[in-house]
Amino acid sequence: MRLRRYCITILIMLCIVATASKAQEVTITINANQNKRAVSPYIYGLNNNYDKPAQFYKDAGVRFSRLNQGNNATKYNWRKKISSHPDWYNNVYANDWDAKSLKIANNNPEMQAMWAFQLLGRVASNTDHNFNDWAYNSSQWWQGVNQNLAGGGTPNTSGKDNGKAAVEGDVELYTEEWPADSTVEILNHWFGSGGLGLNKNQFLYWNMDNEADVWNGTHDDVMSDGLLPASEFMDHYIEVAKKAKALYPDIKICGPVTTSEWQWFKWGDESIRVDGKYYCWFEYFIKRCAEEEKKSGVRVLDVFDIHHYPYAPTNADALQNHRIFYDKTYNYPGANGLNTINGGWDTSSKKEYIFQRINDWLDKHYGANHGITLGLSEWSPGPEEPNLASVIYSTHLGLFANNGVEYFTPWSWMTGMWESLHLFSKYAKVYSVSSTSSSENTVSAYTTITENADSTTVIIVNRDTKAEQNVVVNLNGLIISNGSYNMLQLASLPANETFKSETDNALKKGSVAVASNSFAISVPALSTTAVLLKSEPTGVNEINNKSEEIKLFPNPVSNRLYVDMKQNVAEPIKIVIYDREGRKIYSSQRYCDGVSSVMVDVSTIPGGSYLLMVEKTHVTSAKSFVVIR
Repeated sequence: MRLRRYCITILIMLCIVATASKAQEVTITINANQNKRAVSPYIYGLNNNYDKPAQFYKDAGVRFSRLNQGNNATKYNWRKKISSHPDWYNNVYANDWDAKSLKIANNNPEMQAMWAFQLLGRVASNTDHNFNDWAYNSSQWWQGVNQNLAGGGTPNTSGKDNGKAAVEGDVELYTEEWPADSTVEILNHWFGSGGLGLNKNQFLYWNMDNEADVWNGTHDDVMSDGLLPASEFMDHYIEVAKKAKALYPDIKICGPVTTSEWQWFKWGDESIRVDGKYYCWFEYFIKRCAEEEKKSGVRVLDVFDIHHYPYAPTNADALQNHRIFYDKTYNYPGANGLNTINGGWDTSSKKEYIFQRINDWLDKHYGANHGITLGLSEWSPGPEEPNLASVIYSTHLGLFANNGVEYFTPWSWMTGMWESLHLFSKYAKVYSVSSTSSSENTVSAYTTITENADSTTVIIVNRDTKAEQNVVVNLNGLIISNGSYNMLQLASLPANETFKSETDNALKKGSVAVASNSFAISVPALSTTAVLLKSEPTGVNEINNKSEEIKLFPNPVSNRLYVDMKQNVAEPIKIVIYDREGRKIYSSQRYCDGVSSVMVDVSTIPGGSYLLMVEKTHVTSAKSFVVIR
């Protein structure tokens, strides 16, 4: 009976060890000499009404503002400073881009501002023919607010086909024709002689209108006969782009500004074929832009701009949606337009990797080293819960920094996102370098360094919704002096907005201890943690203190912990233990005979997670373990 109990006890202990080891074995390897690329400051952006104090945007670290208001940009008349609202009867309202641009130029000269050219062909002309929404229902929202009632329309109150007016308004009463010359003339109005005197270098990026692929829905007052053919849209796009570049060659043309996943691959109901070959919408767009550049020498595409409103049936799916951009193994639950990529309806794959596809098409039609970058000008994190929104946004910021995305401006802005923006914008450095996690889909690291590699920021994102993760970080290609370093962390955010300013926010301060170019840290569930390091470049791929595998047992442990180093050389060693806050709690000089395991007495150490480091003459090793009480 005693033997049976003993065997059962041993079996339970082995299960505990296996479970604990699995939970804590997250290893992150950083190499400052691999995958080094500049981080665009414009990923720290948003769609912005510029309705907060200028200092708030400075404190939050906003570097890029998309100000054109999406669908409301399409019928903007910069001469009359009015626009037509497609989601409110097409009524025309005052909209002054001049005033906003002057305000930003005066108050936030460090911020890049994005506007848009109009490609629809008609813009707002007057406010005389607005639908009287106040008299109708005191300007209350109802299901018919997108009926075309400006221009003398009659509301449809039947309860059927609520998007269609009983009598359509006359679009010619409240809009006017707007050719390419008119839309690009805003450049001279802002930057030219006798203009507003704005600095063109602060207004470099221009959307080529907004979501033209759904104009037959959003602007069906103008496009009443259905969506124009893809080739016709491209003709007008190229005309406007060339005229804009003729006036100011340095501006950035950003297109096609596509609505979402279905429209990435499909232009309306059209089957696009050239010389008998089928092209999905994105590849056709790239093909036409590349052909025009080869023909005229004018670059009509600088940033490939898309919108993405991800589908996520669960929070777990939402936490993985960043993988839609580059991960060729990820099955996106919202894959739909992808089924049409080859011209038919093929549901065999849900692997989007949309930014990688775009890069591949750019290489195919432009050739390598084309210099065209990627931008995401509308996006939503999905869940509104602050910790989920913060972590999802942090993940995208890190991913886009690693991959050289030009700009990133979320449309939906949730509580928790100001905190993530501030953390990245203020503390991340200017170059991204390689960071590899042993559990990438749960814990990721995004590492950035300065130009001369004297400062390093390691940002660790834990996407686990329930459990903290014990992480060991090994740093290569840098020399980090042993010592304590600052740590900043976002975790357990409340429902209310916490970011108020540079000094009034939710960042929790702490420290980590670095020894022999490694550190250990426990990161809470749904958290973003930044470790701020001072460093020196090594100029080689590995530091001299290479890490060597060691084994710790039993793990978890209560009293005696054994260290097995698997070596055949007798030599003196130093064993150091750090707690989860990076404090050194144990240090001992030992002699290893090269055969036997070394015993460490941990009976006086409180329960918790720890990092043990073994320092030998030329090798340093680290391993985490758990003490149970």
